[in-house]
Amino acid sequence: MFASRLNSIITAVETLLWGERSLSMTLGRLNHIGVATPSIERSLERYRTLFDAHPSSPPFDLPAQGVRVCFVDAPNSQIELIEPLGPGSPIARFLEKNPEGGQHHVCFEVPDIAAARSHFEGLGVRILGPTRIGAHGTPILFLHPGDMGGTLTELMERPQQAH
Repeated sequence: MFASRLNSIITAVETLLWGERSLSMTLGRLNHIGVATPSIERSLERYRTLFDAHPSSPPFDLPAQGVRVCFVDAPNSQIELIEPLGPGSPIARFLEKNPEGGQHHVCFEVPDIAAARSHFEGLGVRILGPTRIGAHGTPILFLHPGDMGGTLTELMERPQQAH
């Protein structure tokens, strides 16, 4: 009873302070860490040798994003290895600054990507480009690292099925 009343009061105060904009967006499950690499094959060999880790499926191309990707399963998440498909790829530009590759982004799940976009736009967080379909076949968007403490952050709509 008390918790329910307290939540009602908090909601009323938020509405008074910020209007109808909700501050209820919560951090979802860490889906994956994106790692840029000049060679998925060399990275897979490194993960096999050092961690006995294996890809969850063969590498595949995402031409609309200019990348080739491969996921490596971890007990509680995944590592997304990302290789550029050509010199115009955003990953190619990342690799120009980091020739050996490295952490590119973190990805969190959200229940509704449209609601997440609206929420972050309402807070003034810069969103990089349109919502698009990501490597898991669900809608994604990226939040500008300048608004996220220096970390490129991907939000993906929670998959209907486990992956």
